[in-house]
Parts: sequence; structure tokens; C-alpha cells
Amino acid sequence: MAAGAHAAARIAKLPASGGWKCAVAYLPMHLRNPCRPLYPDRGPLAGAEAERRNLSKIVNGASLQPRSGSAPKNIVLLLHGFGSSGTDMISLAPQWQEALPDTLFLAPHAPQRCSMMGAGYQWWGLSGFAPSALAAGAASAAPAIDAFIDRKLAQYGLSESDLALVGFSQGTMMALQVGLRRPRPVAAIVGYSGMLAGAADLAHHLPSKPPVLLVHGTADPVVPIAALHMSESQLKRLGVEVETHISYGVAHSVDPVGLRIGRDFVAGAFARKSG
Repeated sequence: MAAGAHAAARIAKLPASGGWKCAVAYLPMHLRNPCRPLYPDRGPLAGAEAERRNLSKIVNGASLQPRSGSAPKNIVLLLHGFGSSGTDMISLAPQWQEALPDTLFLAPHAPQRCSMMGAGYQWWGLSGFAPSALAAGAASAAPAIDAFIDRKLAQYGLSESDLALVGFSQGTMMALQVGLRRPRPVAAIVGYSGMLAGAADLAHHLPSKPPVLLVHGTADPVVPIAALHMSESQLKRLGVEVETHISYGVAHSVDPVGLRIGRDFVAGAFARKSG
């Protein structure tokens, strides 16, 4: 079995509690938030304390250093899905390293623990699946990711053009939420089995238009394939360059072809930046 197939097989076999195969499909549509934040809300914070808390919200999770052994020239930020973790998401990185030898892969844990999903995390609690609820949830989680990005870019002396955001499911919502609103465009956004959670504000203010790739399975019972078509349409109306790949017969997971296409999309974006 090829390396990419090994990764896809591992992803497909991960349990719903903590793996890429999320169990959201089996949750009641209007369940109360079952998860507790790692950092309980103590009310509004200001100044340096607010900045300190923002930076501390995201747990470092897992990482993979550049295969070349050199200082990172690029960063791929891997954002996991609901009930998953950076430890799961980093399993994608070894399959991409050969094409991205100078890239640092970072797969942080989201800031909230999800008690009903075992050892998993969430970017925000799923109190409902209405578009307004998804948009509000993604917006509430974005500042922590933005702060994490700012810290890592400064740490390695890199810029947004050296960064690609790759998400799965809820992580795709976050990759699009953050990547389209950064003051300067990131190199690329790749979204697996997810969707654009909120676009109303983008019609009036779209700071950057990075290239976007959306990959989705036709047999996805969690986030239906219609979400890809809706997201593609919204992004194109905004003038965002978007490509899509439909994985026929694939459920809420990523197959070897989807892994390869995502890798090549990111590698091409970094090559254009440095060319």
C-alpha cells in the first residue's frame, strides 16, 4: 500500500471519539454545549492580559519539523475537526513532507475539551447547526487562532505568504474563517469535509483572497456534499479563486487521492510564492 493510502486507511479507522471521523451526525440537532473550556470565561479582559490569554488558549498539540533539517521556510497549520485533536491531524504531515521538505507542520489542539467525545477537542461548542450558529461559533474561535498564527510567524521570522491553512470538518470552517480575514493573504487554504461557516461580513470587507481548495466526499453523512457546492458558490461570488475535488463514495474522511491533491495544491502555492 502506498504511503498516502496508509494515511487514509489510518484516518478512516480512527474512532469517532477523537478521530477525523467525527460523530456529529449522531448528535441531536439542538443539544446543549456538552464541552467545557480549558480556560473558563472570567469576563472581559484588557490590554496585555487579554493578549496573554489569547496566546494561551490554543494548546500546542503536535508538530513535525522540516524534513530537510533546515530552519522552516513555510508553515502548514493543520486544524482538526470537532471531537478530534492535533495528534490525529498531524498524521497527514508525513505524507506531505517529501513534497514540502522545508515546511514546519503545526497541529494545535483547539482550546476547549469536549467531554462527550473522549479525549477530543472543539473549536467551539455545537449548540446548533443553523447557519447563524455556525457563523457565530467560527467567529468566536477565530481570535485564538489568529493569535497563534501571529506568534508562530514571529517566532520563525515568516509572513502570511509562507503559511498555508489546512482544515478538516470544523477545522475547515476555521481555516476559511481565519484565512479570508487575515490582513495579508496566506499562501493557500485547503478544506476537507467542511464548509464556509459565515460570509455575510465578507461581502463588505474581504481583506485578502488566498487560493482555496475544497475536498469533499459524496457519501459524507456529517457535512453533506451540498456544503461544498454552497461554499464554492459563495467564494466565487466574493472573487476568491477556488478549486474543488469531489471524492466519490468517500464518507467523512480523506482518501489517498484527496491527500495528494491537497499536498500538490499547497506545494504549488509555496512554489509560486518563492518563484
